Amino acid sequence: MELTANEIALMIEEKNYSALKQKLNEENAVDISALFAELPKEVLPIAFRLLSKELAAETFVEMESGEQELLIRSFSDSELRTVIEELYYDDIVDILEEMPANMVKRILANATTETRASINTLLKYSSDSAGGIMTLEYVRLQPAMTVSQAFERIKRVGVDKETIYTCYVTDPNKKLLGVVTVKDMLLADEGKLVQDIMETNVVFAYTYEDKETVAKTFIDYGFLALPVVDNENRLVGIVTYDDAMDVISEESEEDMQIMAAITPTDTPYLRTSVFSIWKARIPWLLLLMISATFTGLIITSFENALAASVALTAFIPMLMDTGGNSGSQASVTVIRGISLDEIAFHDIFKVIWKELRVSFFCAITLAAANFVKIVLVDMLLIHNALTFSSEGFLITAVVCLTLAVTVIAAKFIGCTLPILAKRLGFDPAVMASPFITTIVDAISLLVYFFFAKAIIPGL
Repeated sequence: MELTANEIALMIEEKNYSALKQKLNEENAVDISALFAELPKEVLPIAFRLLSKELAAETFVEMESGEQELLIRSFSDSELRTVIEELYYDDIVDILEEMPANMVKRILANATTETRASINTLLKYSSDSAGGIMTLEYVRLQPAMTVSQAFERIKRVGVDKETIYTCYVTDPNKKLLGVVTVKDMLLADEGKLVQDIMETNVVFAYTYEDKETVAKTFIDYGFLALPVVDNENRLVGIVTYDDAMDVISEESEEDMQIMAAITPTDTPYLRTSVFSIWKARIPWLLLLMISATFTGLIITSFENALAASVALTAFIPMLMDTGGNSGSQASVTVIRGISLDEIAFHDIFKVIWKELRVSFFCAITLAAANFVKIVLVDMLLIHNALTFSSEGFLITAVVCLTLAVTVIAAKFIGCTLPILAKRLGFDPAVMASPFITTIVDAISLLVYFFFAKAIIPGL
């Protein structure tokens, strides 16, 4: 039976530490962190101290910053040193970035001189760069080593490294020469030189490269690790697969929040205060509310036309919603293509040409379906302000023509704005649903009343 947070709390209350320790140390670090998130604050430090040294470090990394801070406050200096010694340098840096100044000071005070030096090395890089997400713990080999010597080195230093499967070959000045895997060496003779079996065509990243670009390299090549070099091609660290996946996950969540008109935040929803959620949402809502005022002004300027033909009013929501949905479809597709490096600025005319053809077929289909719907439902069945008359068919023509033009315009706007935003240095996700919907709403109303005045006599 799986362990639950309630069982942990009960066993601690009963002081059944031995049985709980055995159960906890049989669990995975990710699962333990999820359980610990549900524990009362006063119980968490006790449960954490029952974990083995290695498992405690792995679990600590998986926990949220609030829980980490709580534990650090409860640790003695010796306990804090033990946890720090078991953490990888890049994980320590990630933790420091989330901690208040007093916690950072205490962590650094209990770190070894070597650890502090490594932390300072990583902190000098931007958090959005390859240098900011790399680790300094990798296996480095010399080209003149034999396979046997290489394995001896891996055994000697590998225990503290994030990965030992992929090893990097450098010269004495740490210039990257090649890469070799444990598989390559296992299948080679023990006396063979590393330089004879290493791969010299190495894909690498520079320390200043954007972390999203680095993460996409993992997707493109299927790497488990990627070397990071400085401007002189000296190996300074590696990015591992799990860190790359974290970047992809973070960027996806950020894009989803931006596309929903919410200021991005890393804090889980249930741990975010009402005030913080309000602060993240209200700027966008205010901006969109003000921008939506334009649609109100358009409707107001055509009050006489609406008064002369009340039936026109009934179709405004449908036209605006269909236009907004059409624009959103195009924008989401293009934003995804941009994020995967499938679409660049020089592809803008290809994208426009493709979306125009798609929008033409969509417009014809929607206009035809809408015509049938108006005739069968609005005119014949429910008589929704329309009659089976010449005026009714004129209004139907206005609605169908507006629908077709709106769909084409919406898809054009939806596919071009994200590309232009990327070109200007903005996040393409900003140009997703909310903004495009607001723009398309205004356009659909202008087109609607233009056709109404042109086709219906007396407006």
